[in-house]
Amino acid sequence: MVTLNILDFLTGIFLMNAMPHLIFGIIRLRFLSLFGFSAVGNLLYALVNIGVAGAIYHYQYDIISIKHDAILLGAMTMFVIFAITGRFLIGFFQAKHKPVLPDYFKDE
Repeated sequence: MVTLNILDFLTGIFLMNAMPHLIFGIIRLRFLSLFGFSAVGNLLYALVNIGVAGAIYHYQYDIISIKHDAILLGAMTMFVIFAITGRFLIGFFQAKHKPVLPDYFKDE
């Protein structure tokens, strides 16, 4: 029988909540976070979420056991890769493409 552990659930919530704030902070999109609408506020909030997820994980399992948890290790690896390469990839791909949805409501 599989049981849901509330601390594992909260670790996942905080870890996945960090991703949109990290992305919006990197692309400088205004998005509400705990620290306001700024890009720096979103980046800080992403770091707070990652820190809280890490603290909960450490409380429950000890941080050394992260090498045995493949799902969490994979998620943290993607965070690090995107944090390092995100700005380059967004700048590289965004400059070459038109918006997916044209602006139909633009006054002419």
